[in-house]
Amino acid sequence: MAQYIIPLTGEAEVFTVTLAGTEYQLTVRWNAADQGGWMLDIAEPDDGDDILCGIPLVQGVDLLGQHGHLGIGGKLVAWAEDSDADPTADNLGTAVKLYFITEDEAE
Repeated sequence: MAQYIIPLTGEAEVFTVTLAGTEYQLTVRWNAADQGGWMLDIAEPDDGDDILCGIPLVQGVDLLGQHGHLGIGGKLVAWAEDSDADPTADNLGTAVKLYFITEDEAE
């Protein structure tokens, strides 16, 4: 298994990242509504066509688990080593990190 940290600034941002050999555009934004939180969109990098939208960043679960049919090639997990709290407006990118986890081909 290989783990990669997707660097986040803790602010709303749009950037490209390569996951399992494929480039994607990620959009991370804070939803300040009641029961809101950090949301993630995944899109095509060149034209911005949406792949997945409005994925809530909940700690400890595979955010792509129910979307295996898309073939992204790994798990996307928000994780804080020192707590079981979900990402907040103040801890994303510092205490809570976003990981992309792939199965190692050697296993």
